[in-house]
Amino acid sequence: MGTGETCASVSNLHDLEQALQTEDRVIAMVYVTWCPFCRRALPVFEKQAREENRHLLLVADDEEHVADLYGIDIFPTLILFEKGQIVKRLDGQPGLGLHDKQIADFIQSCLPA
Repeated sequence: MGTGETCASVSNLHDLEQALQTEDRVIAMVYVTWCPFCRRALPVFEKQAREENRHLLLVADDEEHVADLYGIDIFPTLILFEKGQIVKRLDGQPGLGLHDKQIADFIQSCLPA
């Protein structure tokens, strides 16, 4: 997650682990490219990154290695990591995914006071 980059992307478990070692606090959206709910949520997540000027992380997980490691059954899923550990998450709802307000509210709730 380089300087000036508000929404970085990774596409494998190794790169996710690198990002978690680099930043103390990471808000990530784990998604798969074939999911229509994920495609709808991507621009909302990216917009939140721009508006909040926060470093958010998109995690493309088409092979579902990240999902297996973190017990993700539904995409997209939002996760707040602190020092590499999950402290909060919001899983998508079956057949619905996540709505714009849910994404915005989750990101807001993860921001330091």
